[in-house]
Amino acid sequence: MPHSFDPYSALPSVPDFGLHSTDIADGKPLDAAQCSSLFGGPGEDRSPQLSWEGFPADTQSFAVTCFDPDAPTVSGFWHWAVYDIPATVHELEAGAGAPGGKYLPAGAKMLANDAGGQSFLGAAPPPGHGPHRFMYVVHALDTAELDVPAAASPAWLGFQLFEHTVARARITPIFETPT
Repeated sequence: MPHSFDPYSALPSVPDFGLHSTDIADGKPLDAAQCSSLFGGPGEDRSPQLSWEGFPADTQSFAVTCFDPDAPTVSGFWHWAVYDIPATVHELEAGAGAPGGKYLPAGAKMLANDAGGQSFLGAAPPPGHGPHRFMYVVHALDTAELDVPAAASPAWLGFQLFEHTVARARITPIFETPT
């Protein structure tokens, strides 16, 4: 059973909006495409397709993150962090998190994940650790650009999101590496 702590519950409450995907769903296991081969498991490290609507009309940009709060660390594990997505963009195609951000929309920036790669890193919980939640979140922001250096960590991005998020949309699939 996934852990119950919701790290977003510690943040200021903001309105929700709609987030959809052809690749992932709330509470459903991830496919191999959204898993990682980094630790020897089957996986493709392909970011899922995401589309969103119903965000506030005055949204200036978006950020997209993927976080595993159940990782066996005191800080969880950031799998993906993209920001400065223009307000006119309402979808990321599957694979948009390819290395270097070559499939991201113009103007969008991607930080290194917690494994150090500037790309989407799929799920790879330790075998036998139980199911993990993978929180895919689209943040609607009140600014067109965030003050985040290219070498910043996703946690630093989180500080900026704390200050600028006006609405949030989430999908949280799960994954457990077989023993």
